[in-house]
Amino acid sequence: MASRPKGYGLTAEIKGKIAAKYEVEKEQEARLWMQEVLREPVDPSVSDSEVLGPDRFHAALKDGILLCKLAERIMGAGKAKHTTMKVPFKQMENINNFLMACEKYGVSKTDLFQTVDLFENQNLWQVVLCIFALGRKAQANGFQGPALGPREAQRNTRDFTEEQMKAGQGVIGLQMGTNQCASQKGMSFGNTRHIADIQVDEASREGQSVIGLQMGTNQCASQKGMSFGNTRHIADIPVDEASREGQAHIGLQMGTNQGASQKGMSFGNTRHIADIPVDEASREGQAHIGLQMGSNEGASQAGMTFGKSRGILGTDK
Repeated sequence: MASRPKGYGLTAEIKGKIAAKYEVEKEQEARLWMQEVLREPVDPSVSDSEVLGPDRFHAALKDGILLCKLAERIMGAGKAKHTTMKVPFKQMENINNFLMACEKYGVSKTDLFQTVDLFENQNLWQVVLCIFALGRKAQANGFQGPALGPREAQRNTRDFTEEQMKAGQGVIGLQMGTNQCASQKGMSFGNTRHIADIQVDEASREGQSVIGLQMGTNQCASQKGMSFGNTRHIADIPVDEASREGQAHIGLQMGTNQGASQKGMSFGNTRHIADIPVDEASREGQAHIGLQMGSNEGASQAGMTFGKSRGILGTDK
């Protein structure tokens, strides 16, 4: 039978990934185990210390005869019949008989391979994995011959009584939290939970009137006794303990009334920079506009008609 033509594009990429998974060490391990079970070499031209490689391993197993012999050694005679005919479809039939015998023996379908994987060398690595799966299942089923790979895990079924199942319904799993630690059990709605969960009736009278640091404190400065909106003094000095002079003094924290102000000025009037009362200024000074407010000594529109342009030099045109 002519070999399958070389793939291109995605087919070649997939084939390359499959070939990259192949491990010659595992192939060597599987081959040596088969030789121990069969008591004959897989490839007589190669010694046990040599590695066959995927091409020669494929050539040795392609007709399916060795695989069927392996199955009958493990499962018993007649479990995987085979023929020695070299006709392609008979060789493929041998491979199929081996796969059917493995499935009946208990090997998982996911561990088996397709017939073309071996016959056309499409996925020889899966063939190696299938031989390992057969070795594990042989140990699990009590095969007394050589072992291949680790022993297969055994099912450990647990049977619980109805009473045991119901007992688990009353337990809150740790994933959901726990109700075994501090809680608000017995507390009125909205009450604060104490950090140490000390019951009030177990605490002393003095302790009941103390607010713990976890909840804050009422021992420092507060607005106790102050009218709504009033300013709290930094030092919390009661007004009745302060001197008369101190009561009339506004602290720097609240500003000061000792500097320039609008005291005695009419609404909207301009505050002088030096806060000089008008009645203390001379007549000449009252008629003078300070530089802070501008000057009326320069060019103006005095004597000009409304809307007329003012000359640069102040001369009428």
